[in-house]
Amino acid sequence: MTFENAYSSPVRAESYSKLEFPNTYYLAYRDLPEIISRHAGGKYAVDFGCGAGRSTRFLNNLGYQTRGVDISSSMLNIARQQDPSDNYVLVKDGDYGFLGEKHYDLVQSIFTFDNIPGHGNRIHILKGLSRLLKPEGKMILLDSTPELYVNEWASFSTQRFPENPKARSGDSVWVIMNDVEDKRPVEDVFWTHEDYVDAFHRAGLMLEAQYKPLGKTDEPYDWKMETDLAPWVIYVLKLHQA
Repeated sequence: MTFENAYSSPVRAESYSKLEFPNTYYLAYRDLPEIISRHAGGKYAVDFGCGAGRSTRFLNNLGYQTRGVDISSSMLNIARQQDPSDNYVLVKDGDYGFLGEKHYDLVQSIFTFDNIPGHGNRIHILKGLSRLLKPEGKMILLDSTPELYVNEWASFSTQRFPENPKARSGDSVWVIMNDVEDKRPVEDVFWTHEDYVDAFHRAGLMLEAQYKPLGKTDEPYDWKMETDLAPWVIYVLKLHQA
């Protein structure tokens, strides 16, 4: 089967654009300002896989001058409606040099690699993104943990998909998003931590830090597994210095 990015669909894009990131999604963004402040500096950023532009506006609010890039014209159309600037750019996988090599202090990618198939393809994309970084620049990737696809969460259900626990890196996995109007199953690409690290190494990147945010009992959400298992992993990467 050929992997199809669900968010290339205008219907999916419209449904996802209305999401205000409650519940499990809250944990994705909660710690990012502190993590970015701790590891990244400067003022120029690329938001890879910006989708409807929420993550780009997030970086702008942190003080970055951000270019949002995506392969989905449907998503970018919605981003431009929300933010009528010229900061949103349609790109092809791995073809990012026109943005300015060695120009950016930060490359951010939120949920994007959950939708990128192929080990070689992922390495190719990571290499392309790494060329955008200044020598001291950082790349921050936030994606799903393997645990997300085999548990029930405030924002997701996986119980309808008994094939998920058998998944290996590169396989398709499925989730139902509870927080959007469109309840059709979403197809993601499963990847283990070990294979992420291998791809980083092959792309000339080094793992500087890793975070797995957990829910807290005093937070106003109806947590399910979030206080015990992390649904997201945040990788902080730097260029490998020869």
